[in-house]
Amino acid sequence: MSVANRNFRGKVVLVTGGSRGIGKAIALEFARRGTDVVFNYIRSHESANTVKSEIENLGVRCLKVQAHLGNSKNIKKLFNTIGSEFGSLDFLINNAASGVQRSASDLEEKHWDWTMNINAKAPWLCAIEASRLMINGGAIINISSLGSQRVLPYYFSVGTSKAALESLTRYLAVELASKGISVNAVSGGYVNTGALDHFPNREDMLTEGQKTLGGRMLTGDDLAQVVCFLCSKEAEMIRGQIIIVDGGSSLHP
Repeated sequence: MSVANRNFRGKVVLVTGGSRGIGKAIALEFARRGTDVVFNYIRSHESANTVKSEIENLGVRCLKVQAHLGNSKNIKKLFNTIGSEFGSLDFLINNAASGVQRSASDLEEKHWDWTMNINAKAPWLCAIEASRLMINGGAIINISSLGSQRVLPYYFSVGTSKAALESLTRYLAVELASKGISVNAVSGGYVNTGALDHFPNREDMLTEGQKTLGGRMLTGDDLAQVVCFLCSKEAEMIRGQIIIVDGGSSLHP
């Protein structure tokens, strides 16, 4: 058994929004390392069942929970379920995200509230609930994006919410350290997932995504590997940091 697997076998991870895209890649990577997996989803029972089967086929336990995290009551129910099923939690990956792809002048107040509730408020509340189940310490990783620092087309609501998420990462890293919990964020470049289908400039984003120093577009697996590293013993002294995983694309003007 590898050192990495010794760190993860028998642990429990919650990956929010783990039924598709980057979240699914992260959930599967943890499962390969021997971690029992919990993930939430909103609508597609079929997709959730498929991912659950894929995870269980890797020899670990998997719990899927239908829960819209924009509602704080659902967050309470989710963590109560985890506590009942597993008794404790080791890792939280705040991956679930949403947003309305409009400029600031076209955005409505309800769109702002929707985005902030899911992308900023929910990770905060999930982190606090998770900390109560992390009886032996643990790690929390927030999934951000380069739109938190760079101005991207149609990204106003998501970009500002991700900036809030990165600030939240730093504050929680300090507050939860006394409980043996590390908190970091992974900021990803363009990954070709279904999320891009909602952007009017999808083709431009795919073109930009190819401009990496690695000669290819990022995949969900690229981010998943870094997320798992940040949850490992080897990363114990990385705290409150935003790790950029973009293949070097942000180095271009």
